[in-house]
Amino acid sequence: MLAIRYLTGFTTAGLAVVALTLAGCSDNSSGGGKESTPDRASGGATLVAAKAEKVTGTVVTDREGYVLYRFDADSAKPTKVTCYGGCAKLWPAATAPSGGITVNGVDRKLVSTVQRTDGTKQLTLDGWPLYRYAKDDQPREAYGQGVGGTWFAVTPAGGKASGGAGGSGY
Repeated sequence: MLAIRYLTGFTTAGLAVVALTLAGCSDNSSGGGKESTPDRASGGATLVAAKAEKVTGTVVTDREGYVLYRFDADSAKPTKVTCYGGCAKLWPAATAPSGGITVNGVDRKLVSTVQRTDGTKQLTLDGWPLYRYAKDDQPREAYGQGVGGTWFAVTPAGGKASGGAGGSGY
């Protein structure tokens, strides 16, 4: 009986993951709720140049080593955010809480913020809005690299990282 309860729990959790994945980034509308996720640590945001799995070269991570991404449906000049609703659940915005922004290996002149529809400030790098990937559950994982041919780990100059190719991801 206990084994059945655990099996049912795993099945339910698996279905929840599938539902979130299917909701993913097909919804790039401008509506809906609070999409952003606060920085994983209080006291501001930190962008760090680092090596990561599945990518060639150096990418940008947050202070805890989680890879940050850019989305081809967004734009840099002018900065435009398009990932809201279901998209933002799978790709939460890298936000800039109070406390300032620090950098390590990233040109501070390239770092800024853009205001999201919910009023939070999303970090940008060379104009590109930055995101995390919900399936990266360990530092320096880059499971979001190449997902859908539109999501890429961001380089310290704001470009697309090369190497690796994620699955459909949504």
